[in-house]
Amino acid sequence: MSEPVGSFCLVLHAHVPHVLHHGVWPHGEDWLYEAAAETYLPILSMIGEVRRLGARPTLTLGLTPVLLEQLAHDRFKQGLVEYLAERVERATRDRKGFESRGEPHFAHLAKLWAEFYGNLSDQFESINRDLPSAFASWANQGVIEILTGFATHGYPPLLLEDSSIRAQIRAGIASTQRILGIAPTGLWLPECAYRPAGRWEPAVSFGGPRDRLGVEQMLADEGITHFFIEDPLVPRNIGDEKARQFYDQLSDDRRRFIHECGDWRPTTGPIGLRSPANGELVAAFARCREVCEQVWSGWIGYPGTGTYLEFHKKSGERRGLRYWKVTQSQSGLGDKDPYYPDDVAGVIHQQAGHFTQLIRHTLEDHRRCFGRPAVVVASFDAELYGHWWFEGVRFLRDLLLNLHHDPAISVCTVEDYLRSHPPERYVALPEFSWGEGSDNRVWINEQTRWMWEVEYRAEAQFGRNTYHLPWKKRGDLKGLLERAGRELLLMQASDWPFVVARGQAVDYGIRRFALHDNRYEIVSNLIDRVCEGGTIPPLEEHQLRDADIHDSIFPDIDLTWWNM
Repeated sequence: MSEPVGSFCLVLHAHVPHVLHHGVWPHGEDWLYEAAAETYLPILSMIGEVRRLGARPTLTLGLTPVLLEQLAHDRFKQGLVEYLAERVERATRDRKGFESRGEPHFAHLAKLWAEFYGNLSDQFESINRDLPSAFASWANQGVIEILTGFATHGYPPLLLEDSSIRAQIRAGIASTQRILGIAPTGLWLPECAYRPAGRWEPAVSFGGPRDRLGVEQMLADEGITHFFIEDPLVPRNIGDEKARQFYDQLSDDRRRFIHECGDWRPTTGPIGLRSPANGELVAAFARCREVCEQVWSGWIGYPGTGTYLEFHKKSGERRGLRYWKVTQSQSGLGDKDPYYPDDVAGVIHQQAGHFTQLIRHTLEDHRRCFGRPAVVVASFDAELYGHWWFEGVRFLRDLLLNLHHDPAISVCTVEDYLRSHPPERYVALPEFSWGEGSDNRVWINEQTRWMWEVEYRAEAQFGRNTYHLPWKKRGDLKGLLERAGRELLLMQASDWPFVVARGQAVDYGIRRFALHDNRYEIVSNLIDRVCEGGTIPPLEEHQLRDADIHDSIFPDIDLTWWNM
């Protein structure tokens, strides 16, 4: 058997913001139920199927702490059961309606939907409604690697205080350990957004410039050995006009980094970053853009194939099911043809084969150019597979089976790869993200700047309170500060400015951010009142209980998380 020409790491990042007890449809708990039904349960089933077929379903799976907290919650477990039952009932009603109107093909599709959701319900019961434990079981068997993350997906380049980033990391690791029983070594940076050490001007006017730590130092302090970034070299072809325009907009630090990288490419292996404080090494893995765009690109990506199920067109106005195919990716919803499931298997098989060849050719090209094995890291939002791209999980199944039988490609988790291939190049990374423009514009702009003004004030106030107040000696203060800390973490979620800036669920994003800010303010005012010898009035006591019900995640807030 020939030696592998390189390695392949499949990385999926699963995340849903805190939505339990915060609305259902169109924005709220349905986000979580849809992701669980269409992505998490199917991926779990796919792992077992690939294993039964004699292959190793090797992948690296990021489960954000806020997602884990929700998946482990009793509200989610009962809510998903009810959601799946409603799906089966809706499909059954649709079938009867189609039959009465003489539409046998749509009736057949409705029958398939009823079977799909019914099987998911059976699967959920078979794992005792415990998705986190089911994934942890595969991790404990060495089949998959599970990544941790920032507690609520806070956006690191824009957070004001180093202590806030430490708290996000520490709270995230604590949730992963408590819920999964796993001590994680890898972490998914929210939005692949990296911030270096150095002098920094706050994104909105607040207290002037300050020195801050790099993310890698705070990760190293908590035992994290690797994280993930966007390809920092894009664009490479500066001769291309569009790339040149993009390049001209880059910061001096980013340009310097591009020129200093020399022959390094994401396929070379991880970048090494050494913490100046403790000397610990952290590795940054960049995704291979050329390979990944074959899936996520809106122009050439597989999900836009006309045969596949159309995501956006649904039957009815509320929680409708989907019965149409993409047809043409640029066509209007009124021009979509009926979906034919029997046409899908051959297309998936062909595209999984094409993707396997693309990985192999990328590895071979690198070895031919540089004379050494390479690694392709393909990282995606997990919810792309199954939820946005209904057939995506079956694509992953065929891909993993293909890779198992290809001796040229060594498939491994990122953790396993790092053990045998430590970084050989150490560089100073510039600040960037995988958002539009590779910077912060998606999260701070004219629509969201006010959010950061509010959030900075809360961060600074919370820092003063935890530093100066005698909470270690007073249980009443400690309990209030823990509540304030929880609301601050929830306020910091990158999801709220993201949906506002993108025009997706704008009202919901604003309402959720304002809600957590309001609860933070209520608790902070009570802290001042208690410090002055006052008591908590009945109305505020009711508001505290209401917050405890609606924000019943991160049950073991530790105020030392914010200690430097």
